[in-house]
Amino acid sequence: QVQLVESGGGLVQAGGSLRLSCAAPGRTFSSYVMGWFRQAPGKGREFVAKIIWTVSNTYYADSVKGRFTIARDNDKNTVYLQMNRLKPENTAVYSCTATANYRTINPADFVSWGQGTQVTVSS
Repeated sequence: QVQLVESGGGLVQAGGSLRLSCAAPGRTFSSYVMGWFRQAPGKGREFVAKIIWTVSNTYYADSVKGRFTIARDNDKNTVYLQMNRLKPENTAVYSCTATANYRTINPADFVSWGQGTQVTVSS
């Protein structure tokens, strides 16, 4: 089981930006597809973005295309989620996760989850 640690959440005004980071201390992401999901209170996990680590191919939920960017830093073994033009409805706990299945966006197929980082967007 890969242990993931997210950081970078916080409180931001609508229209602002945040960059989330995800790292696995002592491990590499080279064999994984890494994803970001979010969960608002009382709701299930919602797919946000994923990246195939070895080739840096990326995929996004329609709701975040053009505003969010997922990227990797191989030297730092870190995956990022750059979130621009944030909206109040983007408020949620954002979690980093991993899977060996490059085709899936089903949270049940992702086997490792971080503790999550809270993102709150004010109006």
